[in-house]
Amino acid sequence: MCGMKKLVFLLAACSLIMVSCIAPKKMVYFKDMQPDYFYSLATTELKIQPEDRLRIVVSSKNPELSAPFNLGVGGYAINSSGEVRTVTNQESSYLVDAEGNIEFPILGTLFVSGLTREELSNMIRDILRQERHINEAIVMVDILNFKILVMGEVGRPGPMSVPEGKITLFEAIIRSGGLTSNAAMDRVGVMREENGAVRMMMNDLRTVALLESPSFHLQQNDVVYVMPRVAQRTLLEDRFWQIYGFIFGLLGTALSVITLLGIYKK
Repeated sequence: MCGMKKLVFLLAACSLIMVSCIAPKKMVYFKDMQPDYFYSLATTELKIQPEDRLRIVVSSKNPELSAPFNLGVGGYAINSSGEVRTVTNQESSYLVDAEGNIEFPILGTLFVSGLTREELSNMIRDILRQERHINEAIVMVDILNFKILVMGEVGRPGPMSVPEGKITLFEAIIRSGGLTSNAAMDRVGVMREENGAVRMMMNDLRTVALLESPSFHLQQNDVVYVMPRVAQRTLLEDRFWQIYGFIFGLLGTALSVITLLGIYKK
């Protein structure tokens, strides 16, 4: 009977080991974050790149002055403050060429690569004022084809369009279905093209240091890669371990019942 008890104990221990290997671990984000403490955030601005498609709308109090600087002008509109603005075709846009330039009406070739949307808006407004085209122009700049790619251990990997023009690493992961149970939270890479080369920036989702990472705010064409904790098993291997654990648990239960019956009979 002593040998039987040892066997039951061994099987129970094996069953616990199997269950611990199969059960997914809980994921804790920012585990080192302290309550009521202010953490600084990275302030990376979205930069315009070659192949970006830009929508640039120029408005002014005199719509006749701003009309020549807009593509596909469709008419005029009056806002709540009584200001008259030009209305443009939403499909009209400027494609940034390989050299980082766009061809802007009347102003000609403008180098825009590396500028933020606000910087480009200010640059066009200053040129319009300096060349005495429009003294008080309002220039709106949007990136129409902002997209990223999310790969690896997420629920729905694939390309993602970002029409709002701004997204963080956390938002990208959540919109991709969240992390899988096999995701390595300390190995989340962001691949970014910089100066003709690709740079990989590694991030740890468990620490507040992520908030100051240059890849916390994602850029155009960034690739997010969530690495696995362990090599992925095939469907056949998963089924094998499931059956293996089930059999061990069943044997452990059966032997426990047999042992209890033996003790009860005594």
